[in-house]
Amino acid sequence: MTVKVAGIEFGNNFYDREVDVLYLHVGDPASSVDWEDSEEGDGLSYASDGSLVGITILNARQRLDRDGKIVITVPERQIEASDLDEILAPA
Repeated sequence: MTVKVAGIEFGNNFYDREVDVLYLHVGDPASSVDWEDSEEGDGLSYASDGSLVGITILNARQRLDRDGKIVITVPERQIEASDLDEILAPA
């Protein structure tokens, strides 16, 4: 399943229900060359050209249920993910 967040299509994704962590990536996660944390504590990974290629969202289901969306602050802008019910569906 492809997930689109802030205009970026993340075709490689995995939701770990046990720890409530959503991993989103464009292509192979091994292609990331840089990493930083968002203000919210989520992980952001970047390609060699500086483009955002991965997001690791902590407490994904909890945040979506509580707020109806997940806000992630990326340097210079803020992005929102709200259409994640299907991928975060209970087992």
